[in-house]
Parts: sequence; structure tokens; C-alpha cells
Amino acid sequence: MIVRAIVEWDEETETYTATCPKLSFVSSFGDTKQEAISYLKDAINLMLEPISDNLIKSLIITFSTMI
Repeated sequence: MIVRAIVEWDEETETYTATCPKLSFVSSFGDTKQEAISYLKDAINLMLEPISDNLIKSLIITFSTMI
């Protein structure tokens, strides 16, 4: 599974937001681009936590960012 993350600067909150088009219900934010991506990875891992370990081992998650 390749997850594309889109990282954008939010003028209103003065933070970077990270979203996944394929996973519209997962997003994150941070003071830096790297922090927003790191938190997004954490959110996705938490989302996958209830899934069987055998299934997760078969998934390869790669992050590609558009900044």
C-alpha cells in the first residue's frame, strides 16, 4: 500500500497539515513538515492497530509527500 501524503501550510493555524487522499478520515498537523508527516504516520499506525498482525505484515506502507 502506497500512501501519498499532502502537506500544506495553514495560514489560519500557522501549522502544517498532512492529509491522505486515500484515507480521507486520517489527518494530522505539526509545526514543521516533518512533524506533520511523523504524526500522520502515527495516526495511520494507530488506525491499523486492530487489524491482524498477519495482514499488517503483508502490507508495505510507503510515504510519498507532495510539499
